[in-house]
Amino acid sequence: MEFLGTSQTASYCGPKKACAFRALPPAGPTPETQECYQPYSLPGYRYLKSWRPSLFYKVSNAQTCVDETATCRSPLRPPTILPALRSALFCRYSPRDWDKSNDLQMRGAEASRLWASRLTGDSMRLMQDKDELTRQMQEGTCRNLGQRLSDIGFWKSELGYELERLLNETHSMETVKRRLECAADELNCPLQVALECLYHREKRIGIDLVHDNVEKNLIQEVDLLKCCQEHMRKLAQRIDIQMRDNRDAQHALERDLEDKSSAQFIDEKCYNLRNTSDCITFFHGMEKVDGTVSVPETWAKFSNDNIRHSQNMRANSIRLREEAENLLETLSDQMWKQFTNTNLAFSARISEVTDVKSKLQTQLAKTLQEIFQAENTIMLLERSIMAKECPLKVAQTRLECRTWRPNVELCRDIPQFKLVNEVFTIDDTLQTLRLRLRETQDTLQLLVMTKCRLEHELAVKANTLCIDKEKCMGMRKTFPCTPRLVGYT
Repeated sequence: MEFLGTSQTASYCGPKKACAFRALPPAGPTPETQECYQPYSLPGYRYLKSWRPSLFYKVSNAQTCVDETATCRSPLRPPTILPALRSALFCRYSPRDWDKSNDLQMRGAEASRLWASRLTGDSMRLMQDKDELTRQMQEGTCRNLGQRLSDIGFWKSELGYELERLLNETHSMETVKRRLECAADELNCPLQVALECLYHREKRIGIDLVHDNVEKNLIQEVDLLKCCQEHMRKLAQRIDIQMRDNRDAQHALERDLEDKSSAQFIDEKCYNLRNTSDCITFFHGMEKVDGTVSVPETWAKFSNDNIRHSQNMRANSIRLREEAENLLETLSDQMWKQFTNTNLAFSARISEVTDVKSKLQTQLAKTLQEIFQAENTIMLLERSIMAKECPLKVAQTRLECRTWRPNVELCRDIPQFKLVNEVFTIDDTLQTLRLRLRETQDTLQLLVMTKCRLEHELAVKANTLCIDKEKCMGMRKTFPCTPRLVGYT
């Protein structure tokens, strides 16, 4: 232990000296005693002041002995203590502490031994229980895998039978499809022409983007062609859609069969795995990954739905083959009639736009003439305003000069009145001319805006005529003949 404080030299540690006591006062009080140990704390060790040893030293408050040659210089000496004794007082434990520590150690060792013995017994029972549980669960998993393999085999046979019947029905529809494909393909060209006309007319500008008779007839023609294609796909293209549906059902059956074959292979591999197999290993965290997308009910329902969907497609195919010979002639007549009505509407619209364009050109010529006259008027007004500025300067200069007349000569005479009146008159004239100039400039701006609008309208009409007359009517010169519309090549 580190020794704290400063050492003090005891009074009896030096050479022996003769002591001579002074006579005490006869009626003096009894000598008082005080504690000799007064610890001195070093910096940073002030917290040690709270503890003191239980042993104190007493020292008399009486006069100490004097030297043979001199008396004591101080009536009281500071208390002293030996360094070795102080160190022993600071670093010793009591027997009670020693007994208490040994008792605690023995009780802790006994408790740890009892806990380890109880834990060992529980661990043995736990291992036996878990081994039995693991064996039972592994056997149950093998039984479940075997049942799963039998279910997969059953659905594979059902899917294979339905797939064979669907392929036979698809082959039977090929003959009807060839004729109806020709009729449906012939409608693509007039439908494309009608749609191109609509797209070109969408490029009309401004007010000419109107829903007129031409657009109505074009929309009717497009709707009719699409309706004819829809009927021909119940008569032509609809057969192709049905065949695509058949192929979708076929693809679903084949994919289901392929998935079940893969699942059967994987489950057989899992069924044959044992604890002694070579290919087993740890895959940590796989029990936390749930990648399943179905349950046994939805799994069986998926295959059943694929089979039912295939049966429905076969029934639809049979109905379409029976309806394929009925409506081709009537659709051909309707398309020819609508094509003629649309062309007549185009001719009428082109005539109307041409008439409006000529009228706008006449209005533009008149507007240009008015603009020329307004520009001349503005030029004359500006010259008149500039001509009035010099007389105004002369009158104002005269008034300013007359203000320098001395004393009584500053008379409000007739020239003064005339000059003031002249300034006000010229100023009023300038304001009137400037107001008329602004009105004329506003009128000119309005005429310029009118000219721009007329020029824009003429450009719009020219664009409309180009679209209707050149682009649209140029594409509508031909139309498929009746034999091609009914599917003959």
